[in-house]
Amino acid sequence: MPQRRRTAVATALIAVLAGAAAGCDGIEIEVPAGSLPAPVSIAPVPSASAGQPKYVCSTVYKILTEGAVRLAEHTANDDAAGLQRTFADMASQVTTAGEQSTDPAQRAAAGEIAAALAEGSRQTDPEAFLTGEFATIGQRLDGTCLE
Repeated sequence: MPQRRRTAVATALIAVLAGAAAGCDGIEIEVPAGSLPAPVSIAPVPSASAGQPKYVCSTVYKILTEGAVRLAEHTANDDAAGLQRTFADMASQVTTAGEQSTDPAQRAAAGEIAAALAEGSRQTDPEAFLTGEFATIGQRLDGTCLE
């Protein structure tokens, strides 16, 4: 492609992008909860590392992250029963993942997380648990993922 043509194409592209950007000021786009697919799964690949602390941490963090997406949908719909079911499901999954760990401290931390999630599922106001303790629940596992 001749130099003059490349310059003309680049200049035209910059002009179009600048015009589009100028026309987009103040435009807001609302995306309703649940209309987007869940984020890409960070599921650990089953391997010989299953049961090792880093693997278990990845699994528990995945459960908490994917659960948070489901909780956001229930919150947007004012669905307290959905929040309770999701917390109970997450508690069960975290219990299963924690039992796989070869590290006793990590098994105990996963057990504490599962117990807190189970307690959140039994609350009459599960949204209070969501905005309270749930925000930092994964930190209980920190420090056990070093191996």
